[in-house]
Amino acid sequence: MNAFFGLMLDNISGLIITTSLLVGVFGFPTEFVLTRMIPGTALGVLVGDLVFTAMAFRLARRTGRSDVTAMPLGLDTPSIFGTSLLIVGPAFLMARDRGMEPDEAAGHAWFIGISMLLASGLFKSLCAPMSGWIRRVVPRAGLLGSLMAIALVVISFLPLLKILGDPIPGLVAMAVILVSLTARWQLPGNVPGALGAVLVGCVVYYGMRGAEGLFGLPTPLGGSEETYPAIAAGLPLPMGAWWAWFQSNWAEALNFLAIALPLALATVVGGIDCTESAAAAGDDYPTGQIIFVEGLATLLAGGFGGVIQTTPYIGHPAYKAMGGRAAYTLATALFIGGAGMLGYFVWIFQLLPEVVVAPILIFIGLEITAQSFIATPKRHYPALALAVVPALAYLVNLLLKDVLFDPSLAGAGVGFGSLKESTRQMIGTVSMLAGGFILTSLLWATALARLIDGRLRSASLTFLIAGVLSLFGVIHSPLVAERVMLPNRAIDAMREQDRYEASRMQTPYHWAGAYAGIALVLTAIGRFGRPPSTGDPHDLLESPGTRNPARDAISIDEDSPH
Repeated sequence: MNAFFGLMLDNISGLIITTSLLVGVFGFPTEFVLTRMIPGTALGVLVGDLVFTAMAFRLARRTGRSDVTAMPLGLDTPSIFGTSLLIVGPAFLMARDRGMEPDEAAGHAWFIGISMLLASGLFKSLCAPMSGWIRRVVPRAGLLGSLMAIALVVISFLPLLKILGDPIPGLVAMAVILVSLTARWQLPGNVPGALGAVLVGCVVYYGMRGAEGLFGLPTPLGGSEETYPAIAAGLPLPMGAWWAWFQSNWAEALNFLAIALPLALATVVGGIDCTESAAAAGDDYPTGQIIFVEGLATLLAGGFGGVIQTTPYIGHPAYKAMGGRAAYTLATALFIGGAGMLGYFVWIFQLLPEVVVAPILIFIGLEITAQSFIATPKRHYPALALAVVPALAYLVNLLLKDVLFDPSLAGAGVGFGSLKESTRQMIGTVSMLAGGFILTSLLWATALARLIDGRLRSASLTFLIAGVLSLFGVIHSPLVAERVMLPNRAIDAMREQDRYEASRMQTPYHWAGAYAGIALVLTAIGRFGRPPSTGDPHDLLESPGTRNPARDAISIDEDSPH
């Protein structure tokens, strides 16, 4: 039961956050999200967890053991935010700005989300046979650095804003999460921490609402007038309409691959790590099969209208310690699949306030960050820190974008074109650093890790790859819409958007030239410079026999639920 509630609530919170982001932040029609996107997304969890359940039974029969624990699978948390905030949501706004009605714009954005999910599933399936090679090529600091950037800036910070918007129920629920899941206190009655936080938060939330204000305070949200669709069972079948759309809109869909594929690559390497973690706990699953199953589940989700990819969860040893075997993944598969396809997720979405579910994501963000440091060699810590910088630019750009680039405000003197040149140059720089920030984080952290290891040729190659990507706007796009295009066309678009004069030294040619210059410098240093000493320079921060409180405070706990 503990394992089931932990895995099930993680997935339910993912569905709630996805719906809340698309509806609350971008203005998607609620019925469209609940009836078109959620069923297929839930199907991916159903298929993946059912196959993992079957794999656990097969392993138990082969080994003659009765304590085999199934690999946990669910919605990928970074993808929930990456897809909602960077792919589907912006695609909806751009379509609406072109004059489409809300339902038409939602369908357009939905098809872009489907395209990215199908591409991710295909990519992961192709990666399955060469999963070991991928792990050797991409250093852990590069991949975990980009994940940590998402964890801190997107998974932790943005939900925290939701919590602080209604702080009494939000912070109370967050306290239960932190004391039970982070500090590891046992709740009364052995209640799972995630379930306990939701129950306590709901009691406070609905108690304040029912009492018409506690100690004179206003009630949460003042009540909601929104109507929700009636429960309806079934799965969308969008492939015919999607294919007709894709033949005319494939170029626009390709613009989002720079966001979708790094997220997919992260789940591949994460799946490899999860498989090794399960093997260390005594359950040895074939790595290629685990990666292929998550790719298959993602493909099937996209084929039936889903928009969020699935991934193995980091937490097999924790679920094993809870006593979970195969029933917890079976129960999760049936509950989440039923919620999406039988339609009772509508009830869950109505009854569970987002403010009491969001603390679960704070914990996940903190766990990802902590595990990134634990799993990364100490000498690569600077690479992890560097990976966060582009994500900070994304956060600043996100907060300013609606005001500065809203055409309806330009006439009032608030728009981008009305600002002085120095301000436009600064904001344009932030915007370019934010463009494709996940891929930028991965490349920068990878290159710095290679430099720290003394592999200047590999670092030079990484920077050259970044230069090619920046030339076409995959990263550092000079345009608000972050479109992938030829550099001369991008410069023409910069002039049309009044961005050229302030950013004339930051064209795609300048970005590509800068990265090429880095590669040349590194090549020259590698040829004529002196290599570093063999010792780890970070060890010089400690003298033999001295105590490092920060280091001593870190302990590797294999029972972590994530």
